[in-house]
Amino acid sequence: MATRNLESPSVSEMCAHVKHLGYAAPGRIRLYGEEFEVVSDPFPEDDGIAVHVKTKSNSTVRVLQLPATVVQSVKRRRPKAA
Repeated sequence: MATRNLESPSVSEMCAHVKHLGYAAPGRIRLYGEEFEVVSDPFPEDDGIAVHVKTKSNSTVRVLQLPATVVQSVKRRRPKAA
């Protein structure tokens, strides 16, 4: 049986990849049935990744935890070969 020796990406690598996916300022995302204006780059938060956002109806900046499916897809991605 072959053993896969893949290292998990670091938190900074995961945040960079999430940023590349469009979860970064300035940008707009639609999650949980609502449209958000992203006002920060991704950052680690409670064993996940989050961004600061605000909405048209509420200009208060708040922390939005990204869905676990986004974080898991970043963790599973294979590093590019050098």
